[in-house]
Amino acid sequence: MNQKKQNSSGAVPIMDGEAIHRALRRIAHEIIERNPQLEKIVIAGIPSRGVEIARRIAAFIHEIEKIDIETGVIDVAMHRDDVGTRPELPVVRASKLPLPLEGCTVIIVDDVLYTGRTIRAAMDAINSFGRPARIQLAALVDRGHRELPIRPDYVGKNLPTAAAEKIRVQLEQTDGEPDAVYLEKE
Repeated sequence: MNQKKQNSSGAVPIMDGEAIHRALRRIAHEIIERNPQLEKIVIAGIPSRGVEIARRIAAFIHEIEKIDIETGVIDVAMHRDDVGTRPELPVVRASKLPLPLEGCTVIIVDDVLYTGRTIRAAMDAINSFGRPARIQLAALVDRGHRELPIRPDYVGKNLPTAAAEKIRVQLEQTDGEPDAVYLEKE
């Protein structure tokens, strides 16, 4: 049995750059299969890594189907249900979505899906821009532990975790380190 080795910080590598590349390309293919009207899709990433993942998925769709997919940024900072209980205020970034959203399918993209609360906040933020025909969800990693009835439509890797574990995604464009996903003990 091939076991993954911990690095010096105790993090266990789960996906390398090639595995992330394959997972995002597969998600792009699944989006194409499930959405016959690609011109009515908006892929909106949650800052910061979700934005880069959304950009990559849109690039794969363009490579496969030769169609440009609209992308956007959906900031959830002021829509979170824990904003008043956090010790410090969240960093607020500008949301940018192509309008109008009516008649479109908005695909929310995040790096790690955990409790579902960030996605609920993203849906609230999207609704402040308009009423899309459908909202779908893509996540690079689904680690389980849902607190809300939210499930992803597209998943790069299902990785059940313990509550004391954390998933760390690093992307070259956002973190300055090679693409990788790590499992860490908290």
